[in-house]
Amino acid sequence: MVATRTVGKAAPTSDPALAKGRRVTGTERTSLAKDLTRRYAAGESIRALAEATGRSYGFVHRVLTESGATLRGRGGSTRTRKT
Repeated sequence: MVATRTVGKAAPTSDPALAKGRRVTGTERTSLAKDLTRRYAAGESIRALAEATGRSYGFVHRVLTESGATLRGRGGSTRTRKT
């Protein structure tokens, strides 16, 4: 018997439904979208949500956009035009 070893960072969530690379569709995706939208509206960042779910930034951003969430700006100081 050969022992196998996982290389890299394990997904922070124990939910196998959100395993990296697995398609999330149908009611499962709808449920995930509601949860992510609620957490994002409560102030969590897209990066924090991505890390918590073990999915990519792009996936979380896409799910939020598809669900109709109003995305926040990037923040930080804005450039002003000098006159």
